[in-house]
Amino acid sequence: MTELKITEIPDEKPVKMTVALPADLHRDLLAYAALLAGNDAAMDPARLVTPMLRQFMMSDKGFARARRQVKVASSAK
Repeated sequence: MTELKITEIPDEKPVKMTVALPADLHRDLLAYAALLAGNDAAMDPARLVTPMLRQFMMSDKGFARARRQVKVASSAK
C-alpha cells in the first residue's frame, strides 16, 4: 500500500468554513481520499482538509517559530 502522510481522520466537532478550490486540486483530493479509503467505502474529500492543514502547519518551521515568539511575548506581559 502507498505510504500517505495522513493516516487517520480524527472525529472532532467541526467549524464550518467555505473555500473555493481549483478543479485540479479537487481532483487531487478525490484521488487522495480514494487511496486512503482503499477498498472501503468512498471517503468525502472534505474530511482531508483538516488533517492536511494541520500536517502542513506542524511541518512549517517558520510558523512554529513565530507562534513560540507570540506565546513568549504574551506570557511576559
